[in-house]
Amino acid sequence: MKTHRHLAASLCAAALTLLPTFSAHAQDRELGAGGLLLDGVAAVVDEGIVLKSELEDSLARVLQNLEKAQAEAPPEERRSLPPVSLIEQQVLDQLVLREIQLQRAGRAGITVSDDMLNEALSRVAQNLGYTLEELPAVLAAQGVDYAMYREDSRRDLIVEQLEQRDVVQRIAITPRELDQCLVDSESTASDGFDYNISHILIGVPANASQQDLENARQRIDDIHARLVAGEDFAQVAIAASQAQTALEGGSLGWRKGAQLPTLFADTVISMKAGEFSAPIPSSGGFQIVKLNEMRGAERAMVDQLRVRHILLRPDEILDDAAVQQKMRDIRAQIVRGDDFATVAQAVSVDAASAAEGGNLEWLSPGDTVPEFEEAIAALPIGELSQPIKSRFGWHLAQVLERRSHDTTDETKRAQCARQIRAAKAEEERELWVRRLRDQAFVDIRK
Repeated sequence: MKTHRHLAASLCAAALTLLPTFSAHAQDRELGAGGLLLDGVAAVVDEGIVLKSELEDSLARVLQNLEKAQAEAPPEERRSLPPVSLIEQQVLDQLVLREIQLQRAGRAGITVSDDMLNEALSRVAQNLGYTLEELPAVLAAQGVDYAMYREDSRRDLIVEQLEQRDVVQRIAITPRELDQCLVDSESTASDGFDYNISHILIGVPANASQQDLENARQRIDDIHARLVAGEDFAQVAIAASQAQTALEGGSLGWRKGAQLPTLFADTVISMKAGEFSAPIPSSGGFQIVKLNEMRGAERAMVDQLRVRHILLRPDEILDDAAVQQKMRDIRAQIVRGDDFATVAQAVSVDAASAAEGGNLEWLSPGDTVPEFEEAIAALPIGELSQPIKSRFGWHLAQVLERRSHDTTDETKRAQCARQIRAAKAEEERELWVRRLRDQAFVDIRK
């Protein structure tokens, strides 16, 4: 149920920074005998392909965005970009991974309807100060093709749902971990600070040989030496990191002290802004982390809701309309006297909450997707909602309690669960990506 809240921000940033490249390379493609443009294959990926045109367009967008970022940076912070060949390889790696993820999502029946997409793009437009209807013109002024932007956004949402299913929902939290987090939160001063961090990853295969480990260790040591010699961290990440964050200069963004990836936590809290670590071994390879900035965090009173819900998603058998009708039938069933918790355990596809009779943790503003949050905010205590549509499917919700106060023992426990899950998610995501890549058939042909 919890979602990656950076999605709207990342789409918003993309809308501001993308430049006209979607047709820039059409003139470079070969003409066939009938006068039609012929495309080429950059990579074969299982049952799909990555086209050369996709690679060219994506590379052009990345290069122009990097050049724009360089131009906007203060002169003393500007660095020469890595060779285009290295950036091209990073872009191709990401396109290959995206194709693997989309094929897996397709096999799992994960889809994003036009309504779900429009809801997400409406939030992007709102963040920019426009309406959804005005968004095409706004993007056109930036040289961005709206139809292609929609499909890119749709694919982002599909992959987000896949990660939620394959990674986030499968992270286990033991009672011992939870108890230790509560103890640490009382004694760790770092919880009161936020950290802006970046990282560089050199990965190893799932069944790495000793030679694989030695090669990876040599590569990370060489990268560390380059950083010590004064090379820019972000530029080295773009050129050499194997993490999904490579083209963002390795940025992991702002994290609460207790939400730092477990692998980095002890290292980061002892660093000063601008410092980077020595190579850190991990289950997925070797990493270097950099602390970009640090700031104090403030606690505040928040209004919270205790909610339970039932979630259903469209699949190969039931389309969106059929799921909505099924949810209406479930609502009528509960209104007639069936127990909400029993029904949730039987039918809800949100495995984590279903096991608890549909119960979610105490929810603060921003903990859930906006469309769900807006619906439950107006719901009287005890009243059963009408079916609520979100990017995750259809929900039936009931608000059990409301409260407004500072952190309590209960909320600290809930926060610890989120913190442990967030700390594990980064490394689990990298391992998941590595497994997907190792298990896929990929033939690079560019």
